[in-house]
Amino acid sequence: MHGLPKLDRIDINILSQLQKNGKLTNVTLADVVGLSPSPCLQRVKRLEKAGYIDRYAALINLKKLSDHVVVFTEVTLADHRHNDFVKFEADIRKHPHVMECHLVSGGYDYLLKFVARSVPQYQEIMETILQRNIGVDKYFSYVVIKSVVPFNVVPLDRILDHE
Repeated sequence: MHGLPKLDRIDINILSQLQKNGKLTNVTLADVVGLSPSPCLQRVKRLEKAGYIDRYAALINLKKLSDHVVVFTEVTLADHRHNDFVKFEADIRKHPHVMECHLVSGGYDYLLKFVARSVPQYQEIMETILQRNIGVDKYFSYVVIKSVVPFNVVPLDRILDHE
């Protein structure tokens, strides 16, 4: 984090508020974090320029659009050379049904999150991935029955040390 601006409690509060609602107007955001609009906008621009704000996006309520399944998949690679990981990651990044992919420690190599229309469609997706010969040795699938605590926002004030 060399060269990045040091964050204070106001910066953290700005990031927290924008996480909850990226459509906040600058005037509303300034009021919530206790600044006047001009300094608030300057801070937001500085946070964007420094890369603390990656992008703005809308969270879609997929349940309203269609029936779907969320599947978590453990993937173990056949070989564990550097190039095996590079090949797998380069290919899996291109797959439109992969919502997340994490290299993890433990009994398998990657944890992936898929969204598909149905379990049969998910199985077709996995068959396609296996046919691509990107080093998958085995995989285990976990279909989500219910999301009890869906991803929403990161509790910045609880994971960051700030004064």
